[in-house]
Amino acid sequence: MINNLLKDLSILKKFLFINFLIFIVIGSFTFLYLSSVQPNLIKTKTINHVQVIDNTIDHFERLKINFTKNDIRKFLFSTKFLFQNLDRVTIYDNKFNLIGDTNTLDLDPRSFSQRLEVIEMDVLNDKEVKENKSEKITKKNKLPTLVEQIKSYSESSDYGRPYTLIQENYDTFLVTTVKNVIIDNNHVGYLAITENANDIRVAIDERKSFIIRTALIVVIVIFIFSYVLNRFFLKPIKNLVNYTNIIKEKRTEQTNIEIIKKRNDELGTLSKSLDEMTSELQKRIETTENFSTDLVHEIRNPLASLKSASEIISDTDSNEQRQKLIKIISHDVERIERLITDYSQMLKDEAAISFEKMKKLNLKDIVKSVVDDFNNIYMSKRGISIKMKVNGVQDYNIFGIENRIEQIIANLLDNSISFSNDNQQIKVELRVLKNKKILLEVVDQGEGFKEKNTEKIFNRFYSNRPEKFGEHSGLGLNIVKNLVELHNGQIVASNNIDKGAKIEITFPKA
Repeated sequence: MINNLLKDLSILKKFLFINFLIFIVIGSFTFLYLSSVQPNLIKTKTINHVQVIDNTIDHFERLKINFTKNDIRKFLFSTKFLFQNLDRVTIYDNKFNLIGDTNTLDLDPRSFSQRLEVIEMDVLNDKEVKENKSEKITKKNKLPTLVEQIKSYSESSDYGRPYTLIQENYDTFLVTTVKNVIIDNNHVGYLAITENANDIRVAIDERKSFIIRTALIVVIVIFIFSYVLNRFFLKPIKNLVNYTNIIKEKRTEQTNIEIIKKRNDELGTLSKSLDEMTSELQKRIETTENFSTDLVHEIRNPLASLKSASEIISDTDSNEQRQKLIKIISHDVERIERLITDYSQMLKDEAAISFEKMKKLNLKDIVKSVVDDFNNIYMSKRGISIKMKVNGVQDYNIFGIENRIEQIIANLLDNSISFSNDNQQIKVELRVLKNKKILLEVVDQGEGFKEKNTEKIFNRFYSNRPEKFGEHSGLGLNIVKNLVELHNGQIVASNNIDKGAKIEITFPKA
């Protein structure tokens, strides 16, 4: 049930809800703890009272004390040490008359004189008057007096066992323990010990105050943390979500992702990555759309030529003319096939690159392997030789994807061979530059580039191509440029001083 409830809540509401539940659980345990503090503290005092009561009753039996005012008075004066840590001890006979009170022990020590007896009796009488007044006040407030509570105790099932009474008002907290006195199996009266237990109230109040302060601090901390969580984390995340929705729905609304990108924490890094990823995806979408448009345009030309040749061939009687038309048709079909094949391969390569990982490679070994393969093919076919030159004995290590580096070199050699005549030579040179970069040069003896701006040759479907156009799609050098940039390299095309074209690629050295 809680899972279903939390499922539809925001992170902030989930956080507050969970904290609220924890707060309730802790509050419940705190309430139970506070409820048990007072009884435990009272129980501790009651145990002390019972020990004093039992000791006093033992003294009554040992000293054969009669439960009369005179004997009890003498007993109280002679055994002050028993009650020195207690606030008040009162003794009643079996008719609930007050016959002894430790409050009278504060009188002059000449307590055994007849006059003192009168003084003490007067004090007792005053005490009784005060108690009577107190009883009247209590009755008005509908609270039982100590005598009334002792009477209730004598009639209750607790009779014969220590009984604890609590008297509490705005400024005092009294704990009284009462027990009936039995001497020689005769019930002779009651003994009550009263102690001012304001320390219990203070202890409870301190605990309550501490808990309340702690609860307030916890609530304040929770709200501060909630504010910080919402202000610095949840709100930026909502803005990022809004940003993605705007991109997805292609809306033109302004977002504050630039502000989030300035942060130096994980959210700033996330927003930068998200923005870069979005920009990269948009570039890829635009590139794909443009490429698709270019591809359609490139295919339309050979299709138009193919259509015209096919319409003319049926009306042509000349065998020579027909052979020319068949050659055009074959050339255009080959051209279309090459365009589609290279385009499909390029899309596959772009998808595969995202899953491939770069590692440390020896560029010299890769170049030598590709050059040897091409020499084996074209030396026997057209007499074209590829000479490889490596300057110095330095290492030529780079970070890259091996099959993509092979693809770069193969496309360059394939392009050079297309522009070269039979029995010509192509040079491939490797050297380390002063800026610690590795230079790869491919120089042929072909016609060179006709354009002043050689950057054009790296465009897709570049139009200035050799006569055997069906062998090429115009994507080769564009693929090379993309793969070079993937390896953080640079590619430059130029015409050789003597004759032919030169392609220079620089890779960062590992």
